[in-house]
Amino acid sequence: MDDLKFVVASNIINLRKEAKLTQAELAEKLNYSDKSVSKWERAESLPDVYVLKMMADIFGVSVDYIISSHDDWVPVPKKRILTPEIAKTITGITLVGIFLLAMIVFVVLWILGKEAWITFIYAMPVSIITLLVLHSIWGEGRFNYVIIVALIFSILASLYYTFFLFGGKNYWQLYLLLIPGIILVYLSKLLKRRGNKLAKDAAEA
Repeated sequence: MDDLKFVVASNIINLRKEAKLTQAELAEKLNYSDKSVSKWERAESLPDVYVLKMMADIFGVSVDYIISSHDDWVPVPKKRILTPEIAKTITGITLVGIFLLAMIVFVVLWILGKEAWITFIYAMPVSIITLLVLHSIWGEGRFNYVIIVALIFSILASLYYTFFLFGGKNYWQLYLLLIPGIILVYLSKLLKRRGNKLAKDAAEA
């Protein structure tokens, strides 16, 4: 299996360079991320059969050509990749740092006799946006829909408490906006799944 990974990696590298495509350009044609193409070219994983068929069509060769040895495999210099444990640790430290900053602001406002607890409400969307960005980078976007729903709720909560605290208005109706927000997130998730399925069906046809 390892030998096959090396063979496929070498062929993908050579065919991509002959076609004058970057990893990102090839990934776009395959409807995959450039991280996946990078892993294939480093012989860390093998593309699925339907991806091999798509690549064969793009490069004008047969699938058998891609999986057959034509030369010695030249490894691509391996980039340093953060392990999941390190990524989680960095994410945790970043989120703790945000709430630590919120705590400092809370204490300062409390000493000055200002309304201070709202600081933690504002820290919620900031921390969730940070989590969304880091998770998109290191988690490849898995479960981002859940994080986006949490972000919508935190923004609505920030607006609600801002109006309540500084305007004395109880706009509880703001939370009703969470319903269409969840529906939009679900529909976008469904649309992405159907798009991926159509791409697979087209590749297998």
